[in-house]
Amino acid sequence: MNILIVDDDKNFIDTLEDGLKIKNAGAEVTVAGSAREALDALTKAVPSAIILDIQLPDMHGVEFLRVIRESPRLKQVPVIFISAKYTEPADRSEAMLAGAGAFFSKPVDIEELWKELRYLLDKKK
Repeated sequence: MNILIVDDDKNFIDTLEDGLKIKNAGAEVTVAGSAREALDALTKAVPSAIILDIQLPDMHGVEFLRVIRESPRLKQVPVIFISAKYTEPADRSEAMLAGAGAFFSKPVDIEELWKELRYLLDKKK
């Protein structure tokens, strides 16, 4: 399993990466601090899933999701949104309508995130 985490908060990424690796010892985690870095990573490999912050320094996360949903090779990759700021029902609705599989508010409960990630990956099979 390869998970792409797209977030510009280095401390959050470190915590999330450690938590996901503990949950699945075989998990490979790729990190991108911006939409541009994520798009570069996506040209090299298609991840099993993407964990995506809504507030990125160079693009709104929902817009980023719309971009990758247009790609035939990426459109089926499960995406889980995370956000500290955009947590209102309208924000969640916009994310889900754009094609997100789930939405979590920061701070994230790793156990709940892992359950949702497993569910989305099993559903994809």
